[in-house]
Amino acid sequence: MQASDAIARHNVVIRGNGPTLVFAHGFGCDQNMWKYVAPAFEATHRVVLFDHIGCGLSDYTAYDLERHARIEGYAQDVNRLLVDLDLDGVVFVGHSVSAMIGALASIAQPERFAGLVMLGPSPRYVNDPPHYRGGFERSDIDGLIDMMETNLIGWADFLTPVVMGEGHDAEVVEQLHSSLCSADAFITRRFAQAVFLGDNRADLPRITTPTLIVQVAHDAIAPVEVGEYVHRQIAGSSYRLIDGAGHCPHLTHPKQTIALIREFLQERAPA
Repeated sequence: MQASDAIARHNVVIRGNGPTLVFAHGFGCDQNMWKYVAPAFEATHRVVLFDHIGCGLSDYTAYDLERHARIEGYAQDVNRLLVDLDLDGVVFVGHSVSAMIGALASIAQPERFAGLVMLGPSPRYVNDPPHYRGGFERSDIDGLIDMMETNLIGWADFLTPVVMGEGHDAEVVEQLHSSLCSADAFITRRFAQAVFLGDNRADLPRITTPTLIVQVAHDAIAPVEVGEYVHRQIAGSSYRLIDGAGHCPHLTHPKQTIALIREFLQERAPA
């Protein structure tokens, strides 16, 4: 019953056979965001897709006001999912906040993780001068969260071009916009508070799992300085820079993202 319960709880989809790759979506999204990347690995790996609680087609009754008030609660969900599905030797590919969710999960259960791939990670989105630039002032974050509460569509209209950057196909831009618009307003607002007001910088040196950081050169959500900071704080980590714009390389630069994940799998987390 544990596996079936977990599959229903997180809307789990499993395809392929081989070493396990788990793909975790970012804030305001769901597993459909991986449609340009995940299928490329189904011939060689067991590919696991899921929705965080309160997102996509997950079981919204599993949302817990206390546990999900911090991203540590989502990391607990990930580890419970791995246990229930009896998955180990996992390479966890996390976008944005899920990069840190995967990192926290690996700290708690390192024996289950063979590697971490962080796409656009940020341990702290708020600037902390003079030594840390997260990309936002606290007033910026408060304004976004207030807008989300009063005008979800307007919030999505504003946030989508910021996240995606310039020069991308209308199809991928609309995919993100539709996802943001369809989100549950209450849960999304609380998730935003957990994501954008959290501070997990102190957790980075605790990561012992082989790690790849993938950074986009022009990212308004997690600037290059943040990616470089994450790289410096995780001993032995690898860092790759995609010359482009936006915070979603799996949507806007899927071929490069696939190539970098494959490189990491071959060099740092072989079958």
